[in-house]
Amino acid sequence: MSIVIIALLLGVAMGGPVIFYFRGKPSRRRGKKALAVNLISFISVFLLAVIFLFARPVFATPVAGGVSDLALAAAFIGAGLVTGLCSIGTGIAVSSAAAAAIGAISENENNFGKAMIFVAMAEGIAIYGLLISFMILGRV
Repeated sequence: MSIVIIALLLGVAMGGPVIFYFRGKPSRRRGKKALAVNLISFISVFLLAVIFLFARPVFATPVAGGVSDLALAAAFIGAGLVTGLCSIGTGIAVSSAAAAAIGAISENENNFGKAMIFVAMAEGIAIYGLLISFMILGRV
Protein backbone atom coordinates (compact mmCIF):
# COMPACT_ATOMS: atom_id res chain seq x y z
CA MET A 1 0.00 0.00 0.00
CA SER A 2 2.79 2.40 0.88
CA ILE A 3 4.50 1.74 -2.46
CA VAL A 4 1.32 2.71 -4.31
CA ILE A 5 1.09 5.95 -2.32
CA ILE A 6 4.72 6.80 -3.03
CA ALA A 7 4.26 6.00 -6.74
CA LEU A 8 1.22 8.29 -6.95
CA LEU A 9 3.02 11.10 -5.13
CA LEU A 10 6.02 10.67 -7.39
CA GLY A 11 3.77 10.90 -10.45
CA VAL A 12 2.27 14.12 -9.09
CA ALA A 13 5.75 15.42 -8.28
CA MET A 14 6.99 14.77 -11.80
CA GLY A 15 3.89 15.69 -13.77
CA GLY A 16 2.65 18.65 -11.75
CA PRO A 17 5.39 21.15 -12.61
CA VAL A 18 5.31 20.16 -16.29
CA ILE A 19 1.57 20.80 -16.50
CA PHE A 20 2.02 24.03 -14.52
CA TYR A 21 4.79 25.25 -16.83
CA PHE A 22 3.13 24.42 -20.15
CA ARG A 23 -0.36 25.56 -19.13
CA GLY A 24 0.12 29.00 -20.71
CA LYS A 25 2.81 30.95 -22.46
CA PRO A 26 6.21 29.85 -21.07
CA SER A 27 8.14 32.60 -19.35
CA ARG A 28 11.01 32.95 -16.90
CA ARG A 29 8.60 33.55 -14.01
CA ARG A 30 6.63 30.40 -14.83
CA GLY A 31 9.88 28.47 -15.06
CA LYS A 32 10.92 29.61 -11.58
CA LYS A 33 7.52 28.68 -10.17
CA ALA A 34 7.64 25.28 -11.87
CA LEU A 35 11.13 24.68 -10.45
CA ALA A 36 9.94 25.65 -6.96
CA VAL A 37 6.93 23.33 -7.21
CA ASN A 38 9.18 20.55 -8.49
CA LEU A 39 11.67 20.94 -5.64
CA ILE A 40 8.98 21.10 -2.97
CA SER A 41 7.17 18.06 -4.32
CA PHE A 42 10.42 16.09 -4.76
CA ILE A 43 11.53 16.80 -1.20
CA SER A 44 8.12 15.83 0.18
CA VAL A 45 8.07 12.58 -1.81
CA PHE A 46 11.64 11.81 -0.71
CA LEU A 47 10.78 12.41 2.96
CA LEU A 48 7.66 10.24 2.72
CA ALA A 49 9.68 7.50 1.05
CA VAL A 50 12.25 7.64 3.85
CA ILE A 51 9.50 7.53 6.47
CA PHE A 52 7.89 4.49 4.83
CA LEU A 53 11.29 2.89 4.45
CA PHE A 54 12.07 3.10 8.15
CA ALA A 55 8.53 2.30 9.34
CA ARG A 56 9.33 -1.33 10.00
CA PRO A 57 9.18 -3.18 13.28
CA VAL A 58 12.37 -2.83 15.28
CA PHE A 59 13.78 -5.83 17.12
CA ALA A 60 16.21 -5.76 20.02
CA THR A 61 18.64 -8.25 18.49
CA PRO A 62 20.04 -7.78 15.00
CA VAL A 63 19.72 -10.48 12.39
CA ALA A 64 22.67 -12.86 12.70
CA GLY A 65 25.00 -12.75 9.71
CA GLY A 66 22.86 -10.28 7.78
CA VAL A 67 22.98 -6.62 6.97
CA SER A 68 20.94 -4.26 9.12
CA ASP A 69 18.08 -2.35 7.53
CA LEU A 70 19.80 0.98 8.13
CA ALA A 71 22.96 -0.13 6.32
CA LEU A 72 20.91 -1.53 3.46
CA ALA A 73 18.91 1.69 3.14
CA ALA A 74 22.09 3.78 3.27
CA ALA A 75 23.65 1.64 0.55
CA PHE A 76 20.65 2.05 -1.75
CA ILE A 77 20.44 5.79 -1.12
CA GLY A 78 24.19 6.14 -1.70
CA ALA A 79 24.08 4.15 -4.93
CA GLY A 80 21.14 6.23 -6.16
CA LEU A 81 22.86 9.49 -5.29
CA VAL A 82 26.09 8.45 -7.00
CA THR A 83 24.30 7.45 -10.18
CA GLY A 84 22.02 10.48 -10.23
CA LEU A 85 24.66 13.10 -9.48
CA CYS A 86 27.10 11.61 -11.98
CA SER A 87 24.38 11.64 -14.62
CA ILE A 88 23.64 15.30 -13.91
CA GLY A 89 27.35 16.12 -14.15
CA THR A 90 27.58 14.21 -17.40
CA GLY A 91 24.64 16.10 -18.85
CA ILE A 92 26.23 19.44 -17.98
CA ALA A 93 29.63 18.41 -19.36
CA VAL A 94 28.27 16.87 -22.56
CA SER A 95 26.09 19.89 -23.28
CA SER A 96 29.11 22.20 -23.13
CA ALA A 97 31.50 19.86 -24.94
CA ALA A 98 29.02 18.92 -27.67
CA ALA A 99 28.18 22.53 -28.42
CA ALA A 100 31.87 23.38 -28.71
CA ALA A 101 32.48 20.26 -30.80
CA ILE A 102 29.73 21.18 -33.26
CA GLY A 103 31.20 24.66 -33.58
CA ALA A 104 34.70 23.29 -34.17
CA ILE A 105 33.48 20.75 -36.72
CA SER A 106 31.51 23.40 -38.61
CA GLU A 107 34.67 25.51 -38.99
CA ASN A 108 37.00 22.64 -39.93
CA GLU A 109 35.89 19.08 -40.59
CA ASN A 110 39.32 17.72 -39.60
CA ASN A 111 38.55 18.53 -35.95
CA PHE A 112 35.95 15.74 -35.70
CA GLY A 113 38.22 13.18 -33.99
CA LYS A 114 39.58 15.65 -31.44
CA ALA A 115 36.12 17.00 -30.64
CA MET A 116 34.57 13.57 -30.14
CA ILE A 117 37.34 12.63 -27.69
CA PHE A 118 36.26 15.47 -25.39
CA VAL A 119 32.60 14.47 -25.64
CA ALA A 120 33.48 10.84 -24.87
CA MET A 121 35.60 11.92 -21.89
CA ALA A 122 32.60 13.78 -20.50
CA GLU A 123 30.42 10.69 -20.90
CA GLY A 124 32.97 8.70 -18.92
CA ILE A 125 31.77 10.46 -15.78
CA ALA A 126 28.46 8.57 -15.91
CA ILE A 127 30.26 5.28 -16.42
CA TYR A 128 32.46 5.93 -13.38
CA GLY A 129 29.38 6.74 -11.30
CA LEU A 130 27.68 3.57 -12.45
CA LEU A 131 30.76 1.53 -11.54
CA ILE A 132 30.86 3.06 -8.06
CA SER A 133 27.15 2.31 -7.55
CA PHE A 134 27.74 -1.30 -8.61
CA MET A 135 30.60 -1.50 -6.12
CA ILE A 136 28.38 -0.15 -3.36
CA LEU A 137 25.56 -2.57 -4.17
CA GLY A 138 28.01 -5.45 -4.49
CA ARG A 139 29.02 -5.02 -0.86
CA VAL A 140 25.45 -5.32 0.39
